[in-house]
Parts: sequence; structure tokens; C-alpha cells
Amino acid sequence: MENEKEMMLFKEQQIVITRLKASFENNRVGHAYIFDGERGTGKEEAALFYAKLLLCHEPKESMPCEACLACVRISSGNHPNITMIYPDGQTIRKGQMDEFLAEMAKKSFEGGRKIYVISQAERMNAASANALLKYLEEPEGEVTAILLTDAYSSILPTIQSRCQRISFLPPSREVIISLLEEKGITKSMAATVTMLTANIEEAIQLAQDDAFAHMRKTVLKLVEALDQNVQEALLYIQSTWLQVFKEREETDRGLDLLLYAYRDIVAFKSELKSVSAYPDQSDFLNSLAMKMTYTQLSLVMEAILQAKRQLNGNMNRQLLMEQLMLNMQEGFLVV
Repeated sequence: MENEKEMMLFKEQQIVITRLKASFENNRVGHAYIFDGERGTGKEEAALFYAKLLLCHEPKESMPCEACLACVRISSGNHPNITMIYPDGQTIRKGQMDEFLAEMAKKSFEGGRKIYVISQAERMNAASANALLKYLEEPEGEVTAILLTDAYSSILPTIQSRCQRISFLPPSREVIISLLEEKGITKSMAATVTMLTANIEEAIQLAQDDAFAHMRKTVLKLVEALDQNVQEALLYIQSTWLQVFKEREETDRGLDLLLYAYRDIVAFKSELKSVSAYPDQSDFLNSLAMKMTYTQLSLVMEAILQAKRQLNGNMNRQLLMEQLMLNMQEGFLVV
């Protein structure tokens, strides 16, 4: 494998790789695919693997050789038969699609199949999607289009119906945590960030962000304050929380981190073996698990989820957090 992303792809997406290899072995290569899965599931790596397999000069056992000129050029990103299309800003514009279709119509100097990979295909605007639809209705020659998306339902049904859908499994947290630890990130921080994203680059960036580390610490201090009494928690909201979580998106992330702390408590109480979000806090969270009942934990977590819903309704942040503390206190008091 070329790198750790490809290694993860082959570990996590065996069903996808097996399906792509079978289409090659049986000479049933489709003219259009939709690779559908969460961010970080290796969709682009799988598309490039398939491109290598289809263009490799000496494939062995339905695997690209990685050594021929075609494989080397694909690895370096400059094979003339492969075109990558990315959004220009927030959308993939019709002008981009027109250029793409014009290139597709040209004869390849290299010979062999031409492969087009459209990243974040759900961002095609109506004009560009309709332009692509014309190609999908009347494909010509050895051409394969691969649409990558993490929002399958946002792609036009008429495009969906003309593509083979290949779904990618979410990557396991254990694999990503291991990769992050190899990058020098502590297991505790790796365990937290992998609750928020399955994308390796985003996880690394988040783990190395001092502002995020401060958010994480703030959330855990709030859990400690809540363990004392609601007055301590309300004071902490005023003195610290509102200064750290200033925007709606930040508050939403803070609520997620708070929810993960109580999920950890439930896991400790249930003696589950899953990787916790805060392994460095296991002693403290385990002590809370011994004090709290399942009913209390259920009510507390529901209060946090309700706060997330209210936040999306543009409720005032300070009022929202104060109300959340009171609602959580009610949960703690239930016998």
C-alpha cells in the first residue's frame, strides 16, 4: 500500500474492494458509479485504486502492480486519462461540468479507459447535474465516471438511477485512534476527536488545536461542577463556558462533548468494553457511574439532546445553558 490511508481502506472496506475487483475480473466495468459513505471512509482512495486496476499494464490477481508507468503516474496525480473534479467554492458549476464533458468527448492520446472522479458530487448545482445527466443517459466509449458523496440523498434521483451505488462502511474508531497515536497524538485526545470525525486529517488538526484542547477541558470541568451542585455549574457557565463556547457551532460541539462524557458513564455502569471518549477520566467517570442510576443518566442525556435541538432553533446561548443545568439537576434528583 502507498500510505496509511490506503492501508486503512483495505482493512475497513474489504467488501468494496472485493466488489471492484470482481467487476474487473468479470469484465463488467460500469460507466458510472456513486461511492457513498461518511467522510474519511476512503472513497477517493478507492476511486484511485479502481483507476489503477483499470489502467495498470500488468495487473496481478486483480490488483494493480504499482510499478508500471500507469500506476506510477496515477500515484503522482498526473495520468492524462484521469480527471478529478472538485467544487469551486460551495458548488460544482455548470462551466466545470461543460469542460469535463468536452474532455470526455475527446479521444485519449494514451489509449485505454478514461476515468472521471467527481468529489462531493452532492454539490453539483441544478445546471451541472443536468449536464452530467445527459452523459449518463448516452455514455460513449470506454469511459467511467465515479461520483463521491457523503450525502447520497442530495443527489438527483435521475442520476442515482443511472449509477451503480457502492456504499462504504464507517471506519472503526480503533483503527483511526491507532493511526493518530502513530502521529504522536495521545490516546486520550485521539479517543475524543474520533467521536467527532472519521476523517484522519480533520482528526489530526482537531487534536493539535489548542482551542479544542481548552474546549475539552472546559467540558470536563463542567461535569465536575455538576457533580457538586447546580449552583457551581451555573457559576461555571457564567465565568468560563460562555467565554469558551462563543458561537452557535462551538456550543453545539460543546454539547456533543458533554453528551459523550455521560455516554462514557453509561458505558462504565454497563461494563461495556468500547473505547471511551475520555479514557484519561476513567476513574472520575467510573465514580459517577457508581453514584447515578440508569434513569438519572437517561434523563440527563435527554436534557442535553433537547438543548441541541433548541440551539438549532436559535435559542439564546446563555439562557439555553442555564436551562440545561436546571434540567440536568432535575435528572440528578430523580430516584
